[in-house]
Amino acid sequence: MLTHRINTICFFATAILLAVLAFTDVLSWWWLLATPFIWLGIAVAGSGLIRSGYHIKALYRKKHPTVKEVAITFDDGPTPETEKVLELLAKYNAKATFFCIGTQIEQYPEIVNKTVAAGHTIGNHTYSHSKQLSIFPVEKTVNELLETDALINESTQRRPLLFRPPFGVTSPNIAKALKLTGHYVIGWNVRSLDAVIDSEVKIFNRIKGRLAPGCIILLHDTSQKTVNVLEQLLLLLQQEGYKAVTVDRLLDIPAYEK
Repeated sequence: MLTHRINTICFFATAILLAVLAFTDVLSWWWLLATPFIWLGIAVAGSGLIRSGYHIKALYRKKHPTVKEVAITFDDGPTPETEKVLELLAKYNAKATFFCIGTQIEQYPEIVNKTVAAGHTIGNHTYSHSKQLSIFPVEKTVNELLETDALINESTQRRPLLFRPPFGVTSPNIAKALKLTGHYVIGWNVRSLDAVIDSEVKIFNRIKGRLAPGCIILLHDTSQKTVNVLEQLLLLLQQEGYKAVTVDRLLDIPAYEK
């Protein structure tokens, strides 16, 4: 696994070697000048791909699954659409995991209560869902997590241990903050792109084509479009003999602090 530390060590080692070769006229100086851009490209790609483990280990699927279980996860709620999602999950006897934004919890605390009462798991998705989270100071990131933990605790009476970074982006400061808070980082290996694709058919087909035992599916409980896709997905799972469970059950990890 290529991590930020390994990438940086390789960068400096390569830069030193290329500098020596350039000084001795074995290679052109252009090779040395290209090195930072290669390092930066790897860093950007690793930061944006949560399952790469570039900055911090993320759990994104069940390894070696023995049963046909999957985890459906929802980001960016709670919203009024969440209640429709809960109705569908109850209809098909399915469980899911909801990564909630702190400001949304403040706006719809009663929906969080309903979600917990229905047996679903609540995870932390930061307080503000800021696009600048990756460059926040460590202390500010920790506050984002702890403030949301406190809001979730009001509904669950327990501190959540599951966290998903906004947009799946990680950084050195986010990694440092998570080491202080002790959250598990939850990724995904089936990305529906329901937040950017308009066609329900295309969204459903993306999921269907990637469906497999042990997968973690990313959806957003923020639109009627996703609600419609969810019903198709739950029907498919039923027909194919799958069971939808919470992500903590799928991965056999605790959802809350004891």
